[in-house]
This record gives sequence, structure tokens and C-alpha cells, in this order.
Amino acid sequence: MHKLKDFLMLTDKGYSDLKRAITACTITNLALMLPFAVTIQIFTELLKPLMGQEISWTRMWFFLGCGIVAGILVFIANKNDYKKTYVTSYLEAENSRISVAERIRKLPMNFFNSKDLTELTTNIMADCSTTEHVLSHIIPQLCANAVSITLICAMLAIFDWRMALAVFCTVPISFFIILGSKKIQNMLSEKHVEAKLKASGQVQEYLEGIKVIKACGLDGSKFSALDNALRLMKKMAIKMEFGTGIFVTGAQMILQAGVGLTVFVGVHLLTNGEIELIPLLMFFVIVVRIYGPVIVELTLLPELFYHRAATKRMRALMTTPIMEGDTEKQITRWNIDFENVSFSYNTRNPREDAVIKNLTVSIPSDAITALVGPSGCGKSTISRLIARFWDVNQGCVKIGGVDVKTLDPEHLMSYMSFVFQDVILFNDTVYNNIRIGNMDATEEQVMAAARAARCDEFVNELPDGYQTMLGENGSTLSGGERQRISIARALLKNAPIILLDEATASLDPENEVLIQQAISKVIEGKTVIVIAHRLRTIAGADKIIVLDEGMLVEEGNHDTLMKNKGLYEKMYRIQQESLGWSV
Repeated sequence: MHKLKDFLMLTDKGYSDLKRAITACTITNLALMLPFAVTIQIFTELLKPLMGQEISWTRMWFFLGCGIVAGILVFIANKNDYKKTYVTSYLEAENSRISVAERIRKLPMNFFNSKDLTELTTNIMADCSTTEHVLSHIIPQLCANAVSITLICAMLAIFDWRMALAVFCTVPISFFIILGSKKIQNMLSEKHVEAKLKASGQVQEYLEGIKVIKACGLDGSKFSALDNALRLMKKMAIKMEFGTGIFVTGAQMILQAGVGLTVFVGVHLLTNGEIELIPLLMFFVIVVRIYGPVIVELTLLPELFYHRAATKRMRALMTTPIMEGDTEKQITRWNIDFENVSFSYNTRNPREDAVIKNLTVSIPSDAITALVGPSGCGKSTISRLIARFWDVNQGCVKIGGVDVKTLDPEHLMSYMSFVFQDVILFNDTVYNNIRIGNMDATEEQVMAAARAARCDEFVNELPDGYQTMLGENGSTLSGGERQRISIARALLKNAPIILLDEATASLDPENEVLIQQAISKVIEGKTVIVIAHRLRTIAGADKIIVLDEGMLVEEGNHDTLMKNKGLYEKMYRIQQESLGWSV
């Protein structure tokens, strides 16, 4: 049974609930035999006139009462069955989705470089739904039917072992046909899952790129990737259903051949006087009743194979090592030191594709430090290493003398606030989007942060003010307005370390002034790391670190670097000259 727990990726509670569900389904199956037993007794009583006997109406009324009691017992068993099977499977699916989401949250960022978002969405939604269906419709019923069929077979063998053998001999053969085709069905299932993921990825790409598709006229055959992916998914779905259907239909035909075999054996025994009519009729009634659930299970059994293929990627996700560390260690100083740090996003060839190369540099506390350099020199990578979005390949990053690699990422994140160029907003109210910065903040604190970030100026013009729904990723707001909400979050969090990654790079002059005023509120008395391409915006920084191809080339304040006539001076001069450029 523990193999079943691993196969279905169940929690301890889910495994315990599954065992209860199997027991409940077994009780239901046995309870369903009670009405048949009563029916056979009534049928036997009604046949008495054919044998020269009279019907006992007292017994008939007794059997009627037994039938009513049996019906009540069946109802109670089914109610218990539903509660133990369906309700618990829905709860387990909910827990599975939450555990997958929690796992994703704790994974290192390099995991997401190798995964498509549609695959992760499929893990959370479709794969968990497949597990839910297996738990509610297949495993309990399959195990319960195996138990109840074995018991019924043993009881029937007491009456006549030959008839019992005739009834049940086709059952194992039919299951063997399904299990024997496991490899073929696994192959078809894996191909269908791959086609489905590819189609989901193309749908997401199509929706995300709809502006480009419209602007460039990529309609019809010009954007055939989505059409081809959907056609492939249809083709693989048909192949899988056809391949599965052949084996399932063959198994059902073999199974139902047992009906003819039972009649043949029964008639042979009856004509030879080796069995009486009433027991024979009992076997005929039972053979029709017992094959119904088995036929359903033969239809659902291939879903177990599909489930394994569908959850293969989720297994890889759940076994990927998460980023862990100390949750108790406190940081009391806010200077940041890079000591001989090398890093590459390419884990296969970290030395050849290094983004940061043997970097040793210090970022002082309670000061503004700017990271500048050509595109691709590693500025944003440095901020990600400070936040431990990735772990360094060589050397260490320390905050207040504490190696960030030893800290739990969520604990480390409590010391930092971010303001990125690309702001992510949720489909929720303005108020709740700001409150994400500190979920324990009071309404007064949220509103104070919003005012300090200059959010009042545009929020008061919205239909419902701070309770206005923003739409997906704040689609109803301008870039500057979204940026101010991001700054309000940072203000509300009030962390000692602030990371500003191109916070004003794509804004118009008016919004840039407003954002700079808001940012000045955030950085008061903090350790601030600013990443900027517009060098005039960081000329007043306490320290400027100049990078080129992942290496430190210069450091100092603006005046010092301008006197050095190095890379910084060259970049600053080029930008100043470009200010006078016009069309």
C-alpha cells in the first residue's frame, strides 16, 4: 500500500483517507448485494406454484420489510461512501495544489529557466485534477471490487464451485489484457501529455503576443504554430483513445463471455441433475449484477496509466531540491560584500558562460550605491545574487558578515524591498496590491505609504478609489502609476535594504520626477543599491560601481570617476551628447 501512496503522491492524511475510502466502497458493494439476496428469495417464493407449493404471503411481507431495510442500509452505505471517497479526494487535490504552489515558491530561480510556465500551470491544475479523479473514481472502487468479488466468489463456491468458476474465470483474463497493454498505453499517454503541454504553451504565447500578431498581420497561415500544436494534440488524443479503446473493448468482450459460459455450464449441470433450478437462477442473477462494476473498472483502469504519465513532470518538480537555510539567524549590519564571486546562469558550463567573474566589491551600509555598465555586464545579476534568487557558483555574498547562502530565502527577503522596472500587479484592488508589501499592516499604514508614494493623485480619480479592481497585471493603469504602487509596497515593507532596478528607465519626464520624489521617501536611512542606465540620475550616489563583462573595472563617486577618464566617463559623455540628438 505504501507503493500506492508514492505512486499517487499522497500526503499522510490523503493516504489514510484513501484506506477509509476503500473500506467504505467495499461496504457499499457488499450492501448492494442485500437487495439481490432479498430479490432472489422473493423470486424463489413466487416460483413455488410451479413446483406444486403455495406462496407464503407472510414470508413475502417479511421479505418486503427486509427489502426496505436493505434499501436504507444501501443509502447509508452510499452516503458514507460519498463522504469518505469524493469529499476527501477533493480535499486532497486542494492540498496537492497548495503543496505544489508552495514548492514552486521555494525553488531556485534556475529551475524556472528550464521550465515553461504552462507546464507549471498544468502541474497545479490539470495534473492535480487527474489525481483527484483517480482518487475519487478509480482506486477505491478498484480495490473495493477486488475485495467484494473475492468474497462473493468464495461464498458462491460454497453453493457450487463449478458455477462460481464459470462466473469468475473471465475476470482475471480481462484484467490481464488491460495490464498486458500497459507499455503501449504508457507510450500513447506520454505522447498525448507532451502534445497537450505544447498546445498549452502555444496558446499562452499566442495570447501574450496578440499585440505583435495584430501589428504584424500574423494571421492565418502566417502564425501556424498554434494551429499545428492544436492539430497535433487532437491527433494524439485520437490515437490514445483508439489504442486504449481496442484493449478495453477486447477485455469487456472476454469478460461478458462469462455470461454465456455461466449459462452453458448451468444448463449442462441442470440437465444432468447436478444443480437445482433455484440456485441456478441465483447464479444467473448474480452474474449480470457482478459484471457491471467490473466493466466500469476496465474502462477506468487505463486512466491509472495516463495519471502516471501526466504527473511525471510534477514528480520531477516535487523532488527538485529547494533553497533552504537558517530562519533564526539575525542580520544587524547592512553592508554587503562580494568575495571572489563567480556566477553563470548556465549550470552545465558555468566557467565558459560566466556572467560574474571573480568579483570582489563592497557596498556600504546606510548609503546609496549605483551599479552601472554596458548592457549585459551583470548589474541585475548582482541584485539577484544579493536577494539569493540564485546561489553563486564560486565565492560568497555576505550581508553584515552573514553569508546569504546560509539563510532561508524568505527570511533573507524580510530584510529587502524591491522596486523593479517591470512591475507585477495582481488582479485585485489597489489597496490589496499595496498591502502585499506588509500583510500585517493596518489600513492607516497602507494609506500613509500610498500617500508618500504619490498614489493619491491618480487613485482618487478611479471609479472606486483604493477599492478599484486593477485587472490582470494592472492593465488599466499607466506605467508611472503602476510604478508608484510598487514604491508604496516598498515603503510599507520598510526594509533596511532597498534594490532599485531601472525603476525610472521607461518613464516620461513628468512621471520620472514623481517617481524620484517617491523613491526619495523609500531610501531615507537605508542601504540602497541602484541599477541605472541614465547616469545623470545616479550622479549624486555615495558610491558608483562600474562593471564590464561581469568584472569590476572602476569604483568611486561621480567626481572621482569623471577624473579617471575611464569607462564611466566615456559612458557619461556619450549620454550627455545624446541629449541634444533630435529627429
